[in-house]
Amino acid sequence: MTEAAETPPPARISLREQLGGTPDPDFTLMLPPGWVRREVTDDEQERMLTKVRGRLLEAHRPDLYGRMRQLVTEAFTQMRKVSTVAMFTAGDSAPDSAYMPASLTATIQQADPGENLDAYVRAAIASDGATPLLGDKRIMRVERESSQTLDGEPMLVTTVVYMSPVPGSERRRALLLTLVIMRPPEAPADDAPLLQMKALFDLCVSTLTWIPRG
Repeated sequence: MTEAAETPPPARISLREQLGGTPDPDFTLMLPPGWVRREVTDDEQERMLTKVRGRLLEAHRPDLYGRMRQLVTEAFTQMRKVSTVAMFTAGDSAPDSAYMPASLTATIQQADPGENLDAYVRAAIASDGATPLLGDKRIMRVERESSQTLDGEPMLVTTVVYMSPVPGSERRRALLLTLVIMRPPEAPADDAPLLQMKALFDLCVSTLTWIPRG
């Protein structure tokens, strides 16, 4: 695994900091080999598109660039809508083995004014079967299964959400790490690659460490 902190992200100024509040601590976690942390910015979007175009040219498939550009643009648009603070993907120089049908993103869940997230967590336990990640009560884990269509093809989607309260927030804010894994409809729930990916990311998220901002 690789350490996300090895390549620190550019400084970000949150709305909370702009309003004079104490900035939330940053976080780090071990990542799959070849994976890195990325920011959800216009520059990162263009950099990723440039990389995608280069890989498609190397594969002699420039005809796929239009569709890939659309998918990347849609992904960044959706991440901005939910105030994604970071995403994790295979790095530019990662080996082919680092590329998986999976994505990991980080957002901050905010409680309503004057409330905390206790009721949110209780509902996740009661309705969605949330459990402590590998027995660690600092991080709650929820797994869901759904069906989607991608380019007209049916896909099964496994979504795993990891929830951990932000230190110092009095449980008013929580970090949500969302893992999405896609597979063909004929792949069963006990498909070996699926189980291996879930186990891998469970281990990665279990290394979550908070870093006070200087």
